[in-house]
Amino acid sequence: MVFALGCGEWLVGRSHECDYPERVRSLPAVTGPKFALDGSSYAIDQRVRALVEQGLSVYRVDAALLAALAPDVILTQIQCEVCAVSRAELERAVGESLPSRPRVVALEPNTLADIWRDLRAVADALGVPERGVQQVTRLQARMRSVAARASGLTPRPRLACIEWLDPLMAAGNWTPELIEMAGATDLFGTPGAHAPALEWERLRAADPDTIWVTPCGFDLTRTRSEMAALTARPGWSALSAVRAGRVFLGDGNAYFNRPGPRVAETLEILAEALHPEAFRFGHEGSGFQRFPAPAR
Repeated sequence: MVFALGCGEWLVGRSHECDYPERVRSLPAVTGPKFALDGSSYAIDQRVRALVEQGLSVYRVDAALLAALAPDVILTQIQCEVCAVSRAELERAVGESLPSRPRVVALEPNTLADIWRDLRAVADALGVPERGVQQVTRLQARMRSVAARASGLTPRPRLACIEWLDPLMAAGNWTPELIEMAGATDLFGTPGAHAPALEWERLRAADPDTIWVTPCGFDLTRTRSEMAALTARPGWSALSAVRAGRVFLGDGNAYFNRPGPRVAETLEILAEALHPEAFRFGHEGSGFQRFPAPAR
């Protein structure tokens, strides 16, 4: 968001998850996870649950580094404590080490409207409110163009979007809105609601025409390596989406799980995969892949 607003040179630090654009990686990371990131989806889920059940934050803040950087503004999010430093952890770090009391802008994006609000809030905090309005206007126009073309396309696929593999969870929040705009019907997600648990038998009974797999925080390579968590389930090969070759892997880390300016590209990715006869944005291979990979 900061780079999209033309203020990237003002950044002095980042979270351990901030990796785009590439040059942001050179900044010092002031946060880090309290759990190991390797292992299966199930192993990661168990580590996170253990911390949450103890009432602990999933991430830590390097208070000394934060103090040394002396920021005037701190951007964070409170939409999901599994995805970022908790408000309590951040407030503790700020209170202990930053007597200057920087302005804390806590974003809470649950819907597309919230993403636009948050982008404007960041622009306001940085003193460039007009850039926020302009950026939102451009992104909304770009997405309306896609939605208008997709609205008249048939057939309209019945789609299951999976945001975690083990335990199985369906995508929520802004993703169902994107699916609708891309010309499909979301079978399990609810706009504005967090990712719901999804029983395998319920997915199997719904027998979706299309399956999207975009685990939170996973890139395409990591997602592909985890697919056995789905393919080993009873009845996988009999699903209509599997038999029709309409299983897609999405880059969750770069697009689907990021409520920022690249939400427009996420919509384009969905539209291109669902309706290749109508859309050619060039995202296949980088933003999404077919599963299994088509024979060459």
